[in-house]
Amino acid sequence: MKKIMVLNGPNLNLLGTREPAQYGYETLADVEVMCRSMAAQYGLEVDFRQSNHEGDLIDAIHQSGKEVAAGESLGVVFNPGAYTHTSIALHDAIKGADVPVIEVHISNVHAREAFRHHSYISPVASGILVGLGVQGYVLGIQALAHKRGLAKLD
Repeated sequence: MKKIMVLNGPNLNLLGTREPAQYGYETLADVEVMCRSMAAQYGLEVDFRQSNHEGDLIDAIHQSGKEVAAGESLGVVFNPGAYTHTSIALHDAIKGADVPVIEVHISNVHAREAFRHHSYISPVASGILVGLGVQGYVLGIQALAHKRGLAKLD
């Protein structure tokens, strides 16, 4: 069975308790349930991960790139958190691994502080979902399935 990696960056382990007015009350465990449910509708498995460490995220992207090349994975739904705005290394990992990535942000980063308006990930992402709450993850899974010919978007 093919899979999709759902990858979460720093501080997303605090989802549901960290700034709920900004990020909502759903926990990361809630997001995982939503993602698994959506992926199952396409006959896909989910490799769900979170790390506060940039190197771990890079290693996961490299792994997913290998799995995509082997026909085992469709790509990554990725919320890089604050690394969005700082990590050239994650940009290079996505580009180097040649892995399809849907960049997801729970909040509308463009309506927030100016430093959040720039993304190092966006130029190498296949698509970007911003400001749709945790529903962005579900839409990211649908987008990868659509891009890989497994689904039609209505």
